[in-house]
Amino acid sequence: MAIEVLMPALSPTMEDGTLAKWFVKEGDKVEPGDLLAEIETDKATMEFEAVEEGIIEKLLVSEGTEGVKVNSAIATLSGEDNSTSKNIGETDTSNTIKSETSAINAKKIENNSNSKSRDRVFITPLARRIAEKKGIDINLISGTGPHGRIIKKDLANLKSAPLGSVLQDPDVVTAKSISPNISDSFSYDALLEIYADRNFTEIALDGMRKTIASRLSEAKQTIPHFYLRRSVKMENLLDFRQKINKKLLDKNIKVSINDIIIKACSEALQSNPDANAIWAGNKLIKFDSSDIAVAVSVEGGLFTPVLKDTDQKTISNISEEMKDLASRARAKKLMPTEFQGGSFAISNLGMFGIESFDAIINPPHAAILAVGTGKKKPIVLDDGSLGAATEMELSLSVDHRVIDGVLGAQLLHTIVDNLENPIGLLNI
Repeated sequence: MAIEVLMPALSPTMEDGTLAKWFVKEGDKVEPGDLLAEIETDKATMEFEAVEEGIIEKLLVSEGTEGVKVNSAIATLSGEDNSTSKNIGETDTSNTIKSETSAINAKKIENNSNSKSRDRVFITPLARRIAEKKGIDINLISGTGPHGRIIKKDLANLKSAPLGSVLQDPDVVTAKSISPNISDSFSYDALLEIYADRNFTEIALDGMRKTIASRLSEAKQTIPHFYLRRSVKMENLLDFRQKINKKLLDKNIKVSINDIIIKACSEALQSNPDANAIWAGNKLIKFDSSDIAVAVSVEGGLFTPVLKDTDQKTISNISEEMKDLASRARAKKLMPTEFQGGSFAISNLGMFGIESFDAIINPPHAAILAVGTGKKKPIVLDDGSLGAATEMELSLSVDHRVIDGVLGAQLLHTIVDNLENPIGLLNI
């Protein structure tokens, strides 16, 4: 009896994923614990193990297939039926019949060019705008594009329809003309028209890039950001780091400036506990521990692994954990629990020579610290004479729903104070 192997949910929020690689082929015998496939989500790549014994009858999804829905069948396995697997039987047959019927009906609708009002009209966004402008009834047009889709050239030789023949409400058309859909203006079809005479390469969006685009667009539009900026004098910080690394030489641990920044932020959140919170609709959730996400650049995007309980860890502990998380993030081998959560984030572009920038808050976090490079600058000394100092620019992006101006200023002041007087961050 054939058993369906279903696409697993590898995180609480996972809806679909990419079947990156099969470790088995049809005819292979598998036992519980054997590796079946490698699954890519928007955040990680994880291995999927067999939970039953049997023989792989058919691989239903090919390697590299994107957008495979959770709980959809990816393979069939011969074996004993049980409660955790879905038996292939009557249900599949009925679903197949239903799907075939729907497809036939859809094809009838699509191909019926004489229909006065079709249930669905397949038309490109650009062609739709042209039709609206000319007052053309798209229900009366046969499309020449793929699958009968109406494209621009189908409308090229058509003149505006008589006033009374427009099926749409004039008020609706007027409203659209006054307030056009900006996203439609730069849709795929519209952009192909604009760049028709240019050579280019199309790059398909993977799950990670789609998620980054969606989450950060939503964040910028829905979170009321404000920004606070301070400079950090780095002499004490650089000296502190040098002494730490000298002391840790025999342990083969090398602490970075970023490791110390993580510790400085974790202690600042403890000193300003009201800032260690997130927005939760009609409530705030305030945390006891300092769980800090750190942006890590990976191929195709970025991860934000979360270092938990950093207020309870030494700088050397943080350094070792950060190196491990960053390494596994670049290999896309993080577990969901390792990149979910936290209330605060750090993004450091100083290593690329960036002097200052403003970062976008990554929900559900309430703040993110943008860190620039250290740079020698002229300063006025306490005695009024001119001197030089190495300064690092910090920019704190803050969710105004959670953190008000004074609280945000206090938080950033504490971070700066911790970095300029780092001895208070010991024990290492």
